[in-house]
Amino acid sequence: MTVCLLLLTALALTAAVPVPRALTRAEWPEREPVVALWVWQCLVATVLLCCLTALVLGAAAVFHTVRDHVFAPAPPAVTAAYDLSAAPAWATALTLLLASGAAWTTAMLGRELTEARRRRGVARARLRERAPDLPGGLPPARGPLLVLEDEYPDAWWMPGHPAQLVVTTGALHRLTGHQVDAVLTHERGHARAHHDWLLHLSSALATGFPRIPLFAHFCDQTHRLVELAADDTASRRCGHVTTALALIELNQHRGVLSCASSRRLLGERVDRLLEPPPRLPRGHRALTTALAALVPLLPLLITFAPGLTALA
Repeated sequence: MTVCLLLLTALALTAAVPVPRALTRAEWPEREPVVALWVWQCLVATVLLCCLTALVLGAAAVFHTVRDHVFAPAPPAVTAAYDLSAAPAWATALTLLLASGAAWTTAMLGRELTEARRRRGVARARLRERAPDLPGGLPPARGPLLVLEDEYPDAWWMPGHPAQLVVTTGALHRLTGHQVDAVLTHERGHARAHHDWLLHLSSALATGFPRIPLFAHFCDQTHRLVELAADDTASRRCGHVTTALALIELNQHRGVLSCASSRRLLGERVDRLLEPPPRLPRGHRALTTALAALVPLLPLLITFAPGLTALA
């Protein structure tokens, strides 16, 4: 059991510190944002699984009640293979630390989801004020696409039940028909990939554990990569130049090409659309995706290895 805890701790530290820093310096994620998002998710899953499995093993070693429940269906040889009775003294401190981390993570996720629901409710209330329901007897004004009378050019996707794609008349007047299609395709790309859930998860982890490089980089890169992925969805259907021009027209009044940090991503997106980087070969994409999917299995392999060895 001590070896399992040490291996899980080493794997978690490796996935949480050096690997994210190397991934942020790599150039290939810009070429394949969808694959990069998958790699980031697998890294986060690996760290969380390391903590969860270490928590279960530590709690089983420290608390007899947990041990009885966890190893109840296991043969005696499997229980003996973990040598839970010889748990080191630091196992108690580690278990309490992991339990506190699990509780804090749950609290941060709950707070993020509650805040997201509150913000969504406020946004929907404002939409109802700006686009009130029609009088009784007339067909409802609601639907997948809602057009708001507003000179401010804007378009966004509002998740929820029902989901809503909103575009202002200012955007319709400023953009051509093909550019409007590009903007709407971009927003639908966010919706189909459920990017809102990914953003909530990354924000909750970064807020709860700001000093852990993995979660901080995961949040920053997620906000960047979801936009690049949606840009690719729009450019494949409507063209790179059309999507870039739509992005410029829709954000020109906001300073799309500004060097300010809050606007720098918009400029990078425009440059990327005007000079799209070559995609990785299909085999390379498939290999990266498969290897990333295997990484979260390592904590499970480490955890179950003593039991499987005892059964062999």
